[in-house]
Amino acid sequence: MPGEEDEGIAGAVRAFGYRVRGGDLGSLPVVVGLAVIWAVFQVLNPSFLSANNLVNLTLQCAAIGTISIGVVLVLLLGQIDLSVGSVSGVAAAILGVGFTQLHWPLAVTVIAAILSGAVIGLLYGLLFTRFGVPSFIITLAGLLGFLGLQLWILGPNSSINIPFDSWIVQFAQQTFLPPWAAYALAVLGAFGMFWTDWRRNARRRRAGLSEGSMALVLIKSGLLLVGLCLSAWYLSTDRGTGAMFVFFVVLVVVMNYLLTRTRWGRSVYAVGGSVEAARRAGVRVNRVFISVFVLCSTFAAVGGLLAAARLASVGAGSGGTDTNLNAIAAAVIGGTSLFGGRGSAWSALLGILVIQSISNGLTLLNLDSSFRFMITGAVLLLAVIIDSVSRRSRASHGQA
Repeated sequence: MPGEEDEGIAGAVRAFGYRVRGGDLGSLPVVVGLAVIWAVFQVLNPSFLSANNLVNLTLQCAAIGTISIGVVLVLLLGQIDLSVGSVSGVAAAILGVGFTQLHWPLAVTVIAAILSGAVIGLLYGLLFTRFGVPSFIITLAGLLGFLGLQLWILGPNSSINIPFDSWIVQFAQQTFLPPWAAYALAVLGAFGMFWTDWRRNARRRRAGLSEGSMALVLIKSGLLLVGLCLSAWYLSTDRGTGAMFVFFVVLVVVMNYLLTRTRWGRSVYAVGGSVEAARRAGVRVNRVFISVFVLCSTFAAVGGLLAAARLASVGAGSGGTDTNLNAIAAAVIGGTSLFGGRGSAWSALLGILVIQSISNGLTLLNLDSSFRFMITGAVLLLAVIIDSVSRRSRASHGQA
């Protein structure tokens, strides 16, 4: 019935307003902030929103954004990993030395680099669960130790060039989707949202619970389809949608599915909310911690490979301080709570878009990196303040 659908839409709007008043802001602050950042830089430099610059921006997001996915997972548990930059540097060093000096097959080298990240994460998880060493201390030691390992792997070589004709460099620098493929992905993404919402409503209906408005599902899916198609069209007026950025977004979608649609994902949120409550509910807490540390370091290794491939070189500066801080800042700015239990994989995408937009815009304005650090620090502090205030508001709203 049309009236029921209208009521459903109105009910959804009221529910959203209720959540905002209760402190559950979700991704709203970062989306608004990103829109403001883009508007300001476009006014200051009309080239900012050009297709060419936006293609560059998406490519700049992929490597550190991939690392940030792992940081989101650790933060969801209320923990921290300070060594993601060093781990990404180790993976990049393995790629450079293994492929160019030891002459390993490129596929073998890539697998070895990714496995190194998984092993490091396993070590972190075992130290945390078996000995109770705080994650801050474990990963701080890892930051120093694996930086040394990276330098040892590189040896006397200050820089190693990766051949431009290798498939990993071609993937990172020169591979762009043709327009038809970009449109196909846009349709697939919109259909995925529709299918997910429709199935959720069907499950709620079978369980005798109130279900969302079908009109709202169609509106959301339609808006997403239009937005994605317009983005694909606009980027295609230049080089197109970068395959490396698409790979990053696919990783975000996969992790979002695992976090929201699997028992493991529910366990992650449960442990992040309360370790003792999760243990009493039968969650194997230690396994959750170990799996998350393994995934975090694995994503760091993958991000390190992407960064090395995009630059076509590896050196002592690979995975440096900027990488570490930007990956952590992206997760927090994107909406992941430092207190654990709140956030999503989409935080990595939104957060890195904010950070790289600031960096890219300041570069177009010919301002040096000092301004980028100061502005990024201010945005990070603002994100933490919003998180703290909304957390306090949720607590007081719940008591009321």
